[in-house]
Amino acid sequence: MARFKEAESRLLDKSVCMSCYATNPKNASRCRKCGYSNLRPKARESRKQ
Repeated sequence: MARFKEAESRLLDKSVCMSCYATNPKNASRCRKCGYSNLRPKARESRKQ
């Protein structure tokens, strides 16, 4: 995780487009890049094992 609370929110409070993987603001309803409406929250932990 980030060292500071402010940095953590700036890095992790985003939505990711399921089509083109662009990052968007967390309250977005459509992708800024392709216009797709299926967004997911950005993962907070790594998926690598």
